[in-house]
Amino acid sequence: MIHNPVAGRRRRQRFQAALDLLERDGDELSLRTTEAPGDATRLARRIEPGEADLVVAAGGDGTINEVVNGLVADGRPASLPLAIVPLGTSNVLAVEIGLGTSPAAAARTIREGVVRRISLGRITGAGIPDGRSFILMAGAGVDARAVADVNPSLKRHFAQGAYVWAGLRAVLRSRDLRYRVEVDGAGHEAASVIVAKASRYGGPFIVAREARLDDPRFQVCLFERAGFWAAGFYGLALALGRLEAAPGFTSVPGRKVRITAPASQSGDSSMAEPVQCDGDDMARLPVAIEVVPDALSLVVPRAGPYGR
Repeated sequence: MIHNPVAGRRRRQRFQAALDLLERDGDELSLRTTEAPGDATRLARRIEPGEADLVVAAGGDGTINEVVNGLVADGRPASLPLAIVPLGTSNVLAVEIGLGTSPAAAARTIREGVVRRISLGRITGAGIPDGRSFILMAGAGVDARAVADVNPSLKRHFAQGAYVWAGLRAVLRSRDLRYRVEVDGAGHEAASVIVAKASRYGGPFIVAREARLDDPRFQVCLFERAGFWAAGFYGLALALGRLEAAPGFTSVPGRKVRITAPASQSGDSSMAEPVQCDGDDMARLPVAIEVVPDALSLVVPRAGPYGR
């Protein structure tokens, strides 16, 4: 079990409850704790063949992303299954697989869950020339700028509120910049783009209803309209579960995606434009993204949407 202890009191209590349940039932656990960003990846890579039956990531979606990148080093499929104890701000993966945040549900899924083979996204670009895997989504535009701008202290104290504030700042400071998005060779333009491997976004909200973790394709979500009012409209449609019907929104399936942005009208280079992966600031444009089929074995609840 790889645990990120940077969490509030309530999350520490959830973690301890899950740990107590597993130890009570006789599971043999080796607990490894992170101390700095990147530790979860390094710890996952150090697990020797035969040392464990599965790996548990105890933390938020960012910690899970780090563990995934340790298990699928150099983009190779992982040899050990992954289970999770969700302790993050949004816990998008937990919502996606129908787990929720209950310690009892996490412990039960670790012991009795179903192992499902899923696909991952693999992104290369400025800042990550060797590539990085993601399990949920990658994005460029308002959401990526918000993730890059979020204050860690505000995130610890106000959770989702920190992202709302960062998103508002990103919208107010947004430039007149449109992205060139190629999906399997076909060209598109958008003011923001989310390359979705999962249907959920920001927690319970559905951004790409057709996206599935076990589908060897992305759903590439294109937001054609920019500006304060457009962002507010898209946000409201997302909250109401009506994003698919929103004018200027399109979802395109594909396996290979390339995102670039021309210089803005002011002449500034777009190379500094951020790209987020699984909710963390990860790269800068331009980026190339592709699906890696059957890259990871994920332990999911039997009663969830992937357990049936």
